[in-house]
Amino acid sequence: MNQINPRKLMHSKWTAVQPVNREKHFMVTKVEFDEEGSVVCCELEAVMSKRTRSIDWRELKDDAVWRFGWG
Repeated sequence: MNQINPRKLMHSKWTAVQPVNREKHFMVTKVEFDEEGSVVCCELEAVMSKRTRSIDWRELKDDAVWRFGWG
């Protein structure tokens, strides 16, 4: 399981274990917090295509789907 500090999500880099549409490398480009400091929005941008998608930030903890960094 990937260890993630929600405060350090912004601009973090991730690699998809199973690339879709040749999109493998991603960067977190948007993180929004509520009044209690919980993440309410997390957006990833594909490096090659610049496509963005919103995800539940807790999905990044699953090392069967995501790997930290670009490797």
